[in-house]
Amino acid sequence: MESMETYRRFLKAYWWDERDKVDTDQKQHIPPPPPQKPCAPGTVRIDLAAPEELTVGTMPLGEAMQRRKSHRAFTQESLTLEELAFLLWATQGVREIVAGGRGTRRIVPSAGARHPFETYLAVERVAGLEPGLYRYLPMEHQLCLLHTGSGLAEKVGCACRDQAFIGQGAVVFIWTVIPYRAEWRYLMVAPKMIALDAGHLCQNLYLASEAIGAGTCAVGAYRQDQMDALLGVDGQEEFVIYIAPVGRVTVNASAA
Repeated sequence: MESMETYRRFLKAYWWDERDKVDTDQKQHIPPPPPQKPCAPGTVRIDLAAPEELTVGTMPLGEAMQRRKSHRAFTQESLTLEELAFLLWATQGVREIVAGGRGTRRIVPSAGARHPFETYLAVERVAGLEPGLYRYLPMEHQLCLLHTGSGLAEKVGCACRDQAFIGQGAVVFIWTVIPYRAEWRYLMVAPKMIALDAGHLCQNLYLASEAIGAGTCAVGAYRQDQMDALLGVDGQEEFVIYIAPVGRVTVNASAA
């Protein structure tokens, strides 16, 4: 019962009534953390099609909403690099850089415009990209190559409690969270804000996937240590929070 009450307090957490009592780092005028992880010098970067140049994803919003479902079966067909660029723009694309480069306004909403996520991609079948692990750089709208090698999506599926369908996707979106980006402003209420924000970005992935004739499935069941190790993150200041494979869908794909 005590654990249930703790859980419900988390859901009801609301900082505004206590704002004058909370000594956040923002109120102490400590500079905010950077909105994007740096890319190591010399790392290969891949330019993506600019949002205004995209020719995919033109399906009417109402149709995409009507078609939205969770797909757990994918074909072996590849996605194009332009389609991947569209999915990345739809989920974390930057509309405006503000505060002298210390903040962003993006396609998806985020509490206080904190945008605490990093997007990693386990690429298996994207035309023009070698299979491997990449990270999206939203400020530059580029991909940062972390390492090449096939079979990573299958390893992700194993780490997701042996959900084999995940490894069948053309690409797996793996979102990590850097909690301090939200804690800087929201402190103890940050976990609630992060959870809400994660839903915003994954719903955009659902709609954007449908708009290019593909499908996805949100996954929250995974072994935390294994997933963090696959990405090489420390599990404390940055850790995996959400996963979603994307691929061309079969006619009789299971849905939810």
